[in-house]
Amino acid sequence: VQLQASGGGLVQPGGSLRLSCAASRFSLDHRAIGWFRQVPGKEREWVSCISSSDGSTYYADSVKGRFTISGDNAKNTVYLQMNSLKPDDTANYYCAADRRYGSSCHDGPNFNIRGQGTQVTVSS
Repeated sequence: VQLQASGGGLVQPGGSLRLSCAASRFSLDHRAIGWFRQVPGKEREWVSCISSSDGSTYYADSVKGRFTISGDNAKNTVYLQMNSLKPDDTANYYCAADRRYGSSCHDGPNFNIRGQGTQVTVSS
């Protein structure tokens, strides 16, 4: 079981990036999938969650209105579209999933499958 995040990079303030979270040997269908970010020396921050069974989405206040999470069950991939990026968005971003079939974001998901992260740097 593996989750792999990709799509990070260096972007100027105000720019956009789209992160991808691809799963292998594990179906993301009917599961809760979340995006998190972490800066060295700081606590992990939850960013967004999607319940793939019904498409419901949730966002941290810090990214609401700027980030959009979506999923493509056919590609077994979840995306995080990040617009209007700010220097404070600089972090290592990773995705995680609740392995339980039928798990959802509003149901206290247990993100027990974590993928490798991708670095996002917002700087001029």
